[in-house]
Amino acid sequence: MKPEKIEVLDKTKLKLVWKDGESRVYSLMYLRELCPCAICEEERGKWSSTFIPLFMTSQITLREIRPVGSYAINLIWEDGHNTGIYEYSKLHFQPVSD
Repeated sequence: MKPEKIEVLDKTKLKLVWKDGESRVYSLMYLRELCPCAICEEERGKWSSTFIPLFMTSQITLREIRPVGSYAINLIWEDGHNTGIYEYSKLHFQPVSD
């Protein structure tokens, strides 16, 4: 399912409005923490259960949002990180962050 609308709110959140009328708002910090790229997944595998990731502003600020076909978006971060492909099907059912 592809969202009808994608927008950045207050430079800190990403809002997706779906065709079924549902909308979800995710903090950019939450999306960066859950980046699905291989590098980030490998890093997360090294974290202990008590690890709290800290991000610099450039790591949680979006530079650009690019569509990937009709199934995902690629979030380009200010720090240059650009390898995460966020699939719509996963975002639609991902728990909403604070």
